[in-house]
Amino acid sequence: MTGEDKIRQAFENKNWQEIKVTDSWQIFKIMAEFVDGFEKLAKIGPCVSIFGSARTHTDNKYYQLAVDTARLLTEHGYGVISGGGPGIMEAANKGAYENGGKSVGLNIELPFEQFHNKYIDRDKIMEFDYFFIRKVMFMKYSQGFIILPGGFGTMDESFEAITLIQTGKIARFPIIFVGVEYWKGLFNWVEEKMLNEQHNINPDDLNLYRVVDTAEEAVEHITRFYNKYVLKPNF
Repeated sequence: MTGEDKIRQAFENKNWQEIKVTDSWQIFKIMAEFVDGFEKLAKIGPCVSIFGSARTHTDNKYYQLAVDTARLLTEHGYGVISGGGPGIMEAANKGAYENGGKSVGLNIELPFEQFHNKYIDRDKIMEFDYFFIRKVMFMKYSQGFIILPGGFGTMDESFEAITLIQTGKIARFPIIFVGVEYWKGLFNWVEEKMLNEQHNINPDDLNLYRVVDTAEEAVEHITRFYNKYVLKPNF
């Protein structure tokens, strides 16, 4: 079905039987994805999610930065969760897997560019049809987010986390953007336009995230955050 076909279909009137059959079965599929995700991820222990572009090549400096970040996380006792695909996601799983840490992949089925990478533990590969269910799993089972350069998907995941913390819908956890050169334009705009010019956020909202340049800084922020509460990984 083409994009145009989907648009036309959205404007067609449906009878009650079509609505019952299509929507009811979709609800069961959504429930099944939630149940499967909760059952598998409840067992993984403390983990940090690493986000970034699926299009990042192995010779890109941010690929190696993701590998180093994941390796350091495992040295501090954390597992690593990625989106399960190539690019930065692969690098995150690689760093954890090669250092003997837990390596989790929450893959999303897409018509292009997404396939799970080879560095995920075999019992920790999950496949999702729905982005919103996948994002719930990231939020529920991560003790922190580390965000490397990425595109719209990376922005979606990271800013949803900031919004949920800002509005008190979830407890606060560390959110760290890595790569000052890449992110500085965005967060300068947030401060200048969102905060100072339009007053759409509060000054304290700027403290909901950190922007750093190295793997060491990112991981140190995670460990310092939880040491403050005398909370440490349990494996």
